[in-house]
Amino acid sequence: MTTIREADVITSVADALQYISYYHPTDFIQSLAAAYEREESPAAKDAIAQILINSRMCAEGHRPICQDTGIVNVFVKVGMGVRWDAKLSLEEMINEGVRRAYNHPDNRLRASVLADPAGKRVNTKDNTPAVIHASIVPGDEVEITVAAKGGGSENKTKFVMLNPSDSIVDWVLNTVPHMGAGWCPPGMLGIGIGGTAEKAMLMAKESLMDPIDIQELIARGAKNAAEELRLELYEKVNALGIGAQGLGGLTTVLDVKVKDYPTHAASKPVAMIPNCAATRHVHFTLDGSGPAELPVPRLSDWPEITWSAGASARRVNLDTVTAADIATWKPGETLLLSGAMLTGRDAAHKRIEELFASGKGLPPGVDFKGRFIYYVGPVDAVRDEAVGPAGPTTATRMDKFTEMMLAKTGLIGMVGKAERGPVAIESIRKHRAVYLMAVGGAAYLVSKAIRKARVIAFEDLGMEAIQEFVVEDMPVTVAVDVDGTSVHETGPAEWQAKIGRIPVAVKG
Repeated sequence: MTTIREADVITSVADALQYISYYHPTDFIQSLAAAYEREESPAAKDAIAQILINSRMCAEGHRPICQDTGIVNVFVKVGMGVRWDAKLSLEEMINEGVRRAYNHPDNRLRASVLADPAGKRVNTKDNTPAVIHASIVPGDEVEITVAAKGGGSENKTKFVMLNPSDSIVDWVLNTVPHMGAGWCPPGMLGIGIGGTAEKAMLMAKESLMDPIDIQELIARGAKNAAEELRLELYEKVNALGIGAQGLGGLTTVLDVKVKDYPTHAASKPVAMIPNCAATRHVHFTLDGSGPAELPVPRLSDWPEITWSAGASARRVNLDTVTAADIATWKPGETLLLSGAMLTGRDAAHKRIEELFASGKGLPPGVDFKGRFIYYVGPVDAVRDEAVGPAGPTTATRMDKFTEMMLAKTGLIGMVGKAERGPVAIESIRKHRAVYLMAVGGAAYLVSKAIRKARVIAFEDLGMEAIQEFVVEDMPVTVAVDVDGTSVHETGPAEWQAKIGRIPVAVKG
């Protein structure tokens, strides 16, 4: 009978979460590198290059791949022959591992978990509790898979209860375009079919823990209906032309995973969950011999890729830029930003809204007139960093506040990730403002352009406080110009037409 010690579980979970914060799975790197070589869209190829360079930097520097270091998901299989040398419950052991990992002094991870989710939404400060799924299985070992799931991809989760005769392929192809780019493609789609609603969701999530192997499946051919569905969806989802970061291109998904389970005769539950460019998970086994030993990837596993903004990139001084200047910027154009910008995301915008509603106005020291705001919640700095990894958050969450910000503060530009919705685009057009896109999944790379950072308001909000960043040559793309033209609409449409393989039934 194997004895599993409490300390080994805690140490292994903590080590695993640190490990996945800066090491992509090797299969993901290899698949993304192959997609980079295949990509024909300049914008998408540029975005993939930044993601790959960021990944290598994180592996070398042991800093998070993404500023959103995720909500922890843990899948545990406990052998029936195991005995425990522990005072804590399994759940308590795992959460203590999470606590230690996220507060590690050398690589502090961003605490994003909020208690009282329908009420005060108070940060738990250590990213606990984890979402834990445990099962009892034959054997005398404990198998654990640890994953950190970012909010941008988790928020794009979809579920439907189809009629038994309905097409899963049609539902997926009609749903994926409406997910936008907030899940930071290219990534994976996990699909769970059957069981009940919660079983389908669990299968979809579990499937994302499997290795990327679609190219091997293409080479050998499908052996069952689930594999046939994987192949069909992989080809057709990529034919949508959404591409990296939603800019249009050949690769939207690196793999599609499918798990199924018997279901009721009247039911056809289908869940779909994407994994983003910050795919983070690792599997290990505890056999009583001590903490898990995780394999250290070789730097040779990463492709040698260089990136530059190109000779046509326009340098912008944020301290002197005017409304007349931004009116000359073209959709898809690359800019290099230097100077001061303010930050703010969901909680800060909500508080600003409440201040305006109460007649109090902006807090002292906060002035958005003629300035840009960066939608970001950075990781805390360590050592000599000005700020930790600081990639953009999904901009669409701020759409409801855009009219207020543009009409009442004098703001002229916004920087974030993914597309803007029609309400925000109309406000941008109306106020002759702009929206710029930074690459999601390149947080450490982006942070290297930030020279100074200081909190200027709402310090109690933690990573959601308003800060002032001083940046130098921060790369962005003009995503919505002053006329309301969006590259997230024009790019995918152009590449879907070029690829030309979308069935008529799902066009539009």
